[in-house]
Amino acid sequence: MNLNDIRDNNGARKGRMRVGRGIGSGKGKTAGRGQKGAKARSGVSVAGFEGGQMPLHMRIPKRGFNNKFGKDYAEVNLGLVQKAIDAGKLDVKATIDHAALKAAGLARGGKHGVRLLGKGAFSAKANFAVAGVSAGAKAAVEAAGGSVTVPAAATAE
Repeated sequence: MNLNDIRDNNGARKGRMRVGRGIGSGKGKTAGRGQKGAKARSGVSVAGFEGGQMPLHMRIPKRGFNNKFGKDYAEVNLGLVQKAIDAGKLDVKATIDHAALKAAGLARGGKHGVRLLGKGAFSAKANFAVAGVSAGAKAAVEAAGGSVTVPAAATAE
């Protein structure tokens, strides 16, 4: 076998169909578009068009809005944090932050950090460094002997 013997398999490179090039080509005259009608013409965008009737996507009322100033926090409940500490997924001696919670599988997403919420029982003495905390969660952590630090930029919201 030589380099000049190497070639593609038969049918590996199929040429494009050239339409409207005479009756003998098999795609002449109407070029596979059938007879007349909107789809036979150029510049057709049929998707969503309902023959002049108000389209469904315009008839249905709009709901809600997207707040461009809204923050995306990963919300983590204290009960789940306690469960992770008991299972040995979180180290109480180290500061628990977004990276630690993510590694433990508790914080999903959260482009702007973690917000700690107070659902569930919490008894471990732990130090948190999070982007946000609810009043109940802060009270529960401090009652257990821990502390919660929130960066200055997060509190100035």
